[in-house]
Amino acid sequence: MQVYINPAKQTRTALLQRPAIDATALQEKVKQVLNDVQQQGNAALQKYTQLFDGVTLDNFQVSDAEMKEAVQTVSDELKQAIDIAIANITTFHQKQVAAPELIQTMPGVQCWRKSVGIEKVGLYIPGGTAPLFSTILMLAIPARIAGCKEIILCSPPGKNGLLHPAILYAAFKTGVTRIYKLGGVQAIAAMAYGTETVPQVYKIFGPGNQYVTCAKQLVQQQGIAIDMPAGPSEVCVLADETANAAFVAADLLSQAEHGIDSQVLLVSTQEALVQQVQQQIAAQLQQLPRQDIAQKALENSTAIVVGSMEEAIELVNEYAAEHLIISCKNEDAISDQIINAGSVFLGNYSPESAGDYASGTNHTLPTNGFAKAYSGVSVDSFVKKITYQKLTTEGIQNIGNAVIQMAEAEGLQAHANAVKVRLQNL
Repeated sequence: MQVYINPAKQTRTALLQRPAIDATALQEKVKQVLNDVQQQGNAALQKYTQLFDGVTLDNFQVSDAEMKEAVQTVSDELKQAIDIAIANITTFHQKQVAAPELIQTMPGVQCWRKSVGIEKVGLYIPGGTAPLFSTILMLAIPARIAGCKEIILCSPPGKNGLLHPAILYAAFKTGVTRIYKLGGVQAIAAMAYGTETVPQVYKIFGPGNQYVTCAKQLVQQQGIAIDMPAGPSEVCVLADETANAAFVAADLLSQAEHGIDSQVLLVSTQEALVQQVQQQIAAQLQQLPRQDIAQKALENSTAIVVGSMEEAIELVNEYAAEHLIISCKNEDAISDQIINAGSVFLGNYSPESAGDYASGTNHTLPTNGFAKAYSGVSVDSFVKKITYQKLTTEGIQNIGNAVIQMAEAEGLQAHANAVKVRLQNL
């Protein structure tokens, strides 16, 4: 990690920059795959699955037999852990459902809003260096609670042409309706456009590498909704003298092991703590199976020491982290001053890992500074909110003149007439 002690304010924006990529070259590669799948359907899926995943598949859909076998191979201990996570995530997300509230804006005029589940949604679950079966819980559970009728899941196959058993168990337990052995850009294209076997969906969810992220953004331009713009995963730790250096190092490394393009940021008021954290990182890194990945991610990462907690809070709000851990005294008071973050973890005993897996909150969160304007995934992400209004004869009489005056002032006489004919009838 690069360490900066009390950097000048005018340099801080540069210090908070995420790693950049060549978006132009990336888009051209992604567009080619999207176009091929749109035009050639399953034939293109087979070509790119063989090219990128190194496996030839005649049938992409997971069969009942594959599902049954996979469920049996998952250990009882892991099943129990997944079941605990499912219970907590379900409890948290069920509380997000609100019954329609009938509002009378004036006598005879009633308005209300109702949430309706998006009929067809697609979930992308990364495989690659880590099968993220936990993401299925974070997406399929709110989709089911929202009332989505079709929940389509795509995840890249292993070299054996199969999906990880834990992915299939999580999908089975959360009510996914169809599962496909498809990864990368070709999976996004299949869900966006539909093929001979993969149904088209109306909204696509899920994290992925830079290619998947680019594909989601491109299909969004063509009218397919996505959950949010996203980039590589990231964490920011805000720490004072009460922080535990070993805990902080473990939190930073837990994010760094995601991928070489992940980024971690440490903001502290204590230079001595930063030195202790660096020592802990060096020691803990040696014990990690994914230490090479974490080490490369740390090269993109920064520790910044500032003179006051006010400056530190200003910095983390500017960074707008996907995950923000507050390892400070008075963490609740500090959290009240946080305005930009995807998810916040308070105190020394709230590791980001808890939110990633089983506390109940959703781990699909805005990255790359998008937490300044976007929220993480929730039940709301899987619904459309339709408004309704109902006017009685009393209502049209009470509101009619206001509507006529406004419509005529805008020069829209037909709008005014739609009210006048009703009033004349009365």
